[in-house]
Amino acid sequence: MPDKQVVVPDNTAVRTALWRALHVELDSPPHVFEDVVGLKLIAPDEGWRNRPDMSPFTRPFRASILARARFVEDLVVAQVAQGMSQYVILGAGLDTFAQRQPATASGIQVFEIDHPVTQAWKRRRLVELGFGIPPFLHLIPVNFEAGDDWWVQLNASGFDIEKPAVVASTGVSMYLTKAAILATLRQVATLKQGSTLVMSFMLPIELTDPEVRPGVERAAAGAASNGTPWISFFTPDEMQALAREAGFRKVEHVSAAALSERYFAGREDGLHPPNNTEELLLATT
Repeated sequence: MPDKQVVVPDNTAVRTALWRALHVELDSPPHVFEDVVGLKLIAPDEGWRNRPDMSPFTRPFRASILARARFVEDLVVAQVAQGMSQYVILGAGLDTFAQRQPATASGIQVFEIDHPVTQAWKRRRLVELGFGIPPFLHLIPVNFEAGDDWWVQLNASGFDIEKPAVVASTGVSMYLTKAAILATLRQVATLKQGSTLVMSFMLPIELTDPEVRPGVERAAAGAASNGTPWISFFTPDEMQALAREAGFRKVEHVSAAALSERYFAGREDGLHPPNNTEELLLATT
């Protein structure tokens, strides 16, 4: 069991990891995404499945998390097959790509960027569980709130600006100002030609499908009460326009409906991500 006196990652990172594990435990195969390593890292109390945020009410949002995770990792695997050798995860949380897919990860450089507290905790848990910190995995501590420059820290950790990369930022943009998002987009747009960014973004809540809107409103209220309010929302057209303004050569919106068709078609249990909530921007330099 982890030391309960040690500060653990924030609620969002923990919830995401637990939802990924719950999918394997509760939902019918075929599983869209298989990850129980995050559960091992957290080592929650036995009653974790009874948490309010694990209830059937949250099922569509669990599907959304699974869809974006599957899309990102499919993209990384495809890009590696074409010679890409660097993968950057902004706001990595309890991502476990390096532990679950060592055959792929060991052939590239994986850079995980997150808060120093999260990174220190995760580093300790990986060692305790026997995964260790392999040479291809770089846990980069960056305190965005204190003004740390993630780009400087990334380059100091061995990132090669002469090589293309995949950069993923999911579950982050809603907490940032439009100016901060644009600054990140502009920075990533300077990467070597052929680099790819996948970023999730929240649509305005009033556009959310009626059946899931209460859940989205509840999640937004919970984020605000935890001191991490959602402050940025974009329509797909607005998000694509922002990426073009930042300098990306090719910009695409990947809708929840497209993800549902790709990964959830034919399921008999009805599991699928909700439309018009959190969707994806795919941009290429």
